[in-house]
Amino acid sequence: MDSSANGTPAGTALPQDARDRILAAVDAAFDSQLSFTQELVRHPSLRTQESGAQQLLFDAMQQRGLEMDRWELDTEELSAHPGAGAVTVSYDGVDNVVGTWQPGVEKGRSLILNGHVDVVPEGPKSQWTADPWDSYVKDGWLYGRGSGDMKAGLAANLFAFDAVRAAGYEPAGRIHFQSVVEEECTGNGSLAALLRGYAADAVIIPEPEEDMLVRANVGVIWFRLEVAGEPTHPREMQTGFNAIDAAYHVVERLRSLEAEWNAQRGSHRYFEDLPHPINLNMGGIRGGDWPSSVPAWCHVDLRVALYPGTSAESVWQQVTGLLDGIETDGQGNRIRATAARTGFFSEGYVLEEGSDAENVLADAHRNVFGSDLQSFTTPGYLDGRVFTLYGNTPTLVYGPVSEAIHGYDERVDIESVRRITKSIALFIAEWCGLEDAAR
Repeated sequence: MDSSANGTPAGTALPQDARDRILAAVDAAFDSQLSFTQELVRHPSLRTQESGAQQLLFDAMQQRGLEMDRWELDTEELSAHPGAGAVTVSYDGVDNVVGTWQPGVEKGRSLILNGHVDVVPEGPKSQWTADPWDSYVKDGWLYGRGSGDMKAGLAANLFAFDAVRAAGYEPAGRIHFQSVVEEECTGNGSLAALLRGYAADAVIIPEPEEDMLVRANVGVIWFRLEVAGEPTHPREMQTGFNAIDAAYHVVERLRSLEAEWNAQRGSHRYFEDLPHPINLNMGGIRGGDWPSSVPAWCHVDLRVALYPGTSAESVWQQVTGLLDGIETDGQGNRIRATAARTGFFSEGYVLEEGSDAENVLADAHRNVFGSDLQSFTTPGYLDGRVFTLYGNTPTLVYGPVSEAIHGYDERVDIESVRRITKSIALFIAEWCGLEDAAR
């Protein structure tokens, strides 16, 4: 790797005075960082409604002098990729935003700083202490839907970069700041960025991960179970067949697969000690047309996980094979059950130990936290699989402490955000190398 003429060459330890200046710069701008994060939370960015938040991020990146790119996701292009999720909404106006820092002469290692702007629905607002979109600070926590998952991380990426420059340096390597959509449902946003040609020597994704590094995570499949019944009037219910009752029977049969997969955890590296890594979740159910009619139909939206190294297609074949084998319920009623993919069709991944990127992050973390970087395994989905599986790039999913993500009163720990921002800033400096800004 080429080294910088002045500043700090990529891949070499930072001098203490450089570290101190960068860390102090994070502190100096931290109030502004929190204000920006709050403003980002106040832009509701539910699926297909991300444009306002994306414009805020576009403007913030452009103001930093980055080369800007904004494009609409291409359903046809994505559908040709084996890692794409099924698209069930229109992508009209559904955009990714990428800002690129390009040094005058690229001497350092390149980096992608990725984050997703989409958030999950807030649920009944009456169950929140305050409006989920009215971000506020209380007792050391920043509240609001998306505060932890993961708008604090998106802001941390930008303000970490700011700190390096405010300290008097410029990164000597190319950096792509990615704000992507569709992470909560398909993973198609990060995949679209990869297909657009964005690549680098390492990736950081500051998801809310308890100040730790994700070592491994599951893949995920979304599908809709469709069960048919026999409608009739309730006065003669025994001559009909309730599709909603039948759907519960089918889901219980699917749970036998779930139990079988969990029993295999001992043969899957990093998942041996998780009590229940493979979860089948009923995320929604709809059925019937009329209170005084036995339901003729029922749709259940389901999410199931799979181990790294297991293909999504093989799990899908097990699911559909089980459904094909169900002929009747316990009372002898004939069941007709089918499944259709509705989102994620992703595979899990393992971040192999010992990469240069992990070593640099571990050093940055140690300097900020005063303790060694810990890693863990999560039974949730992460966009890290896109870059690891399809970009062959070490991907560090590492972010702040949070509570109640996808729940009521979602919140992120403010001091954790500060520390994670400092770690990312030091990582940028050491990974990309530094040039003196005066040059």
